[in-house]
Amino acid sequence: MRFSARNKLPGVVQSIDSDGLMAKVSLRVGDNHVVALVTAEAVSELDLKIGDEVTALIKSTSVMLAKP
Repeated sequence: MRFSARNKLPGVVQSIDSDGLMAKVSLRVGDNHVVALVTAEAVSELDLKIGDEVTALIKSTSVMLAKP
């Protein structure tokens, strides 16, 4: 499978918190922590489980953080 996204981060699922239509999937990516908000349906379709190896594909025009 090929993707246009250039930011690909391999990681391991650490937790999955489903709440209605959405789910928060936490990944360990090396020494870092990445959180993805996806549909609960996507979690089900991918059959995601804690410990699964996955790749986070990130396609965004910008990522902004600010702290006064």
